[in-house]
Amino acid sequence: MIRRPAAPDDLGAVHAIYMHAEVVPYLGIDPVPLDGFRPVFDALLATGSFFVAPLDGSVRGFYRVTRHAGRARHAAALETLAIAPAAKGSGFARAMIEEALDCMRAEGILRVELMVEADNPRGIAFYRKLGFEQEGVLMRAYKRASDRDYVDEILMAKWLGT
Repeated sequence: MIRRPAAPDDLGAVHAIYMHAEVVPYLGIDPVPLDGFRPVFDALLATGSFFVAPLDGSVRGFYRVTRHAGRARHAAALETLAIAPAAKGSGFARAMIEEALDCMRAEGILRVELMVEADNPRGIAFYRKLGFEQEGVLMRAYKRASDRDYVDEILMAKWLGT
């Protein structure tokens, strides 16, 4: 098992990945120092569904799973997902996500959704390789403080059932 539930001691490692120049453009907040990130991290911990993926004793990735309620209980959103740039191209991200999908399937989740920025071709290609399909586009849904224009977000999903 790669993943484990995130713990308070993971704050520094998660912050370092989250704020890395190659990662932060594709996550939900603009760059902030560690103290400014603490409320974000605490909120992620409070969900009870934020996981870190260590490798050789260090956190190398993380993600959150948000299961939908009611009639959509068979579905979940895969969110707040990133790996350390040093792990790019190593197969670690694929292993982390495949394990996450296996865990979701074991919990009865049949549909997994995620959002990816339209200006993230590497991410889009990665999710396609994992079997995710584009279902829609949210026009101008994302705005980075450093950018002049808004960015579209692409809704992708994967069916885990038979």
